[in-house]
Amino acid sequence: MRTQSTAVALSLLILPLSGCSSGNPDTAASATAVPRAATSSAPLPMNSASSVTKYLAFGQAVEVNNPANNSAATTTVLGYQQGGYSPRTSADEAFNTKGYVWATVEIKVCTTKGTVETSRFPWVLAYADGTRVEPSGVTFGDFPKPEYPYEAKVKTGDCVRGKTVFPVPGNQRPERIVYTTELLPTPAEWSVPTR
Repeated sequence: MRTQSTAVALSLLILPLSGCSSGNPDTAASATAVPRAATSSAPLPMNSASSVTKYLAFGQAVEVNNPANNSAATTTVLGYQQGGYSPRTSADEAFNTKGYVWATVEIKVCTTKGTVETSRFPWVLAYADGTRVEPSGVTFGDFPKPEYPYEAKVKTGDCVRGKTVFPVPGNQRPERIVYTTELLPTPAEWSVPTR
């Protein structure tokens, strides 16, 4: 079992892709987010009317640019699975809960310019009642593979893909998978199918 502290987890928020403002507008990172279907060649801006009224579908990519380090990447959610795993340690045992199960989100990030560092910690599950669930800070050797890395450097032309595990209430299903990197003006959100 490997445990990561919250402080470490929070520091891994897509390091080069996360811009922090120093108060100087000339050095602050900015980003553009563009949802893009895997087969589409004409991206739509995140602030367009069509992106405000609906969420992204699995496979649609969001482009994140960071002028501060001259890097860019596309990010997408490929799938969601809740339950159906039988690891030695249940979500209830790991977090002292009742009725929780493991769920996975399959994520893919591809660098289009420069080198970026990725992390699982900008991802959250959003529920209809306003509840948000963050990824598990623990991982066990029998979790679904391939696991999305805690941290990875990805150079131009390379991708990283894997599953991030969440402890979730077994009797509820999230509405959305939310990508909360600070580089996006608003978080990117993918709709979770009801089944």
